[in-house]
Amino acid sequence: MTVVRRTAALVMAGGFAAAATLLPAAPSLAHGAPTSPISRTAACATNGEQSGSAACKAALQANGRGFGNFDNLRVPNVNGKDKQFIPDGNLCSGDLPEFQGLDLPRTDWPTTKVNAGANLPIRYAGTIPHQGTFRIYLTKQGYDPTEPLGWDDLGASPISTVQDPPLRSGAYRMSAKLPKDRSGRHVLYVVWQTSSTPDTYYSCSDLQIKAKPVAVAATKQAKPAATPKESRSVEPGVVASPQEVAGPAAAGVPEQGKESWLSPAAAQAEDRVALGHQIIVAALIVIAGVGAAAGFNRWRGARNGGPGHQAPRR
Repeated sequence: MTVVRRTAALVMAGGFAAAATLLPAAPSLAHGAPTSPISRTAACATNGEQSGSAACKAALQANGRGFGNFDNLRVPNVNGKDKQFIPDGNLCSGDLPEFQGLDLPRTDWPTTKVNAGANLPIRYAGTIPHQGTFRIYLTKQGYDPTEPLGWDDLGASPISTVQDPPLRSGAYRMSAKLPKDRSGRHVLYVVWQTSSTPDTYYSCSDLQIKAKPVAVAATKQAKPAATPKESRSVEPGVVASPQEVAGPAAAGVPEQGKESWLSPAAAQAEDRVALGHQIIVAALIVIAGVGAAAGFNRWRGARNGGPGHQAPRR
């Protein structure tokens, strides 16, 4: 009887073992998270790249337990209603207790340095391939990293939306154009809503954004060229002479508004002297004329034989 029972047990065990080999392997519970720019989960989770940093140690202490797998921060059945499921202040943890330390408002989270206005490449590790849509948000200018992250900090719409990107070398590859007006510390918030499962994944990647330099041309303003004065003496259709175009100063005439070297009194005296000269010249001309006439008469009288001379009679 004992031998029969042992034989039956061995047969049953062998049957279970054979059946187990026919069953598919159970899937891992890890799926994906950003590794570039590095997310808080990838930095601080077990065996994370920056798990020894001050921020990760503080997050682990606030967590009260070890973090779960870095790529397993997921919430089921959200269906796009992120704001209804994830409250303000708990965006980085997805409101999951095993990741709550990632919500600490700190200024020393491991960051990735980027430039404003640049095209940011994103590598999202995918340990199990899924189809779905990535919504990529960036905190608004003026974001305060010392305050808990809320939905209002992200703006109304994502800076990029990518659907079903290819999985290459174990990661989804995509990119997002960073706004030109950002500078300082910011958070890149990635929501991955899968369509092949009911899960939605959340992550925070901290950025240090360098402001885009503003090019200022240090050009010296040129002095505007003087506009030639219009000649009033030129009639329409008549080309002004170079002297007229150059103005009165070129001809030696003082410009209007500047004092002349000749005062009004001196000008009047000069006019009187000129008139006196003209009168003297005229008198001299008259005297010379009278003298010339008298001389001519004497010469003619002498030629005719002097005074009282009479021509001979015939």
